[in-house]
Amino acid sequence: MEQIVVGMSDCRVTDAPDQVLATYALGSCIGLAVYDADAGIGGLLHFMLPDSSIDPARGRENPYRFADTGIPRLLEEAYGRGASRQRLVVAAAGAARIMDPENVFDIGRRNYMAMRRILWKAGLLLRAEAIGGAAFRTVRLEIATGRLWLQESGERRELLPAQPRKGGKPWPTAS
Repeated sequence: MEQIVVGMSDCRVTDAPDQVLATYALGSCIGLAVYDADAGIGGLLHFMLPDSSIDPARGRENPYRFADTGIPRLLEEAYGRGASRQRLVVAAAGAARIMDPENVFDIGRRNYMAMRRILWKAGLLLRAEAIGGAAFRTVRLEIATGRLWLQESGERRELLPAQPRKGGKPWPTAS
C-alpha cells in the first residue's frame, strides 16, 4: 500500500483503494478523518489552530492551517469526489496539552470546540475520537477499508474499524 503523508496544515482526499493517508505528531493540532464507504472516498486534514480571524492573510494563503477554513475545504473536496454527507463517517484525534501543560493558551481545547461547532453546523457528528491528554498521536486512514489506526504512547489500536459498503461487500484490499 502507498502511504501518503499529510503534513501539518495539510489535507488530502483520495479514492485510491491502495492508499493510506497518515499524519504524525498530533499534539494540540487535530487530525480529522472522513470516509464514505460506498463511494470509497477518504480524507484527512491536519489543522493547527481554531480560527483564521487571528491572521486572515495566513488563512487565505493556507486554509488547512485553521479549523474554520480547513474543515469546509476538506468536506468540499470529499463531496466533490462523490462522498455523501449522509454516509460520511467522521473521526478525530489530537487536541492534547503538549507545549502548554498549564493550559495558558488552551489551543487543543479551542481546536476541539471549533471543530465540533463546524461539524455540527455541517450536520456531521464524530463517530470516534481520541482527544486531549498529553501524548502525541499518529493516525492512518486505510482508503480500501475505512479503518482508522491510532498510535499513541507506543501503542497502536483501531480508532475506527473497517467500514462496510452498502450490501455488506468489503472494498478489495491491495495484496
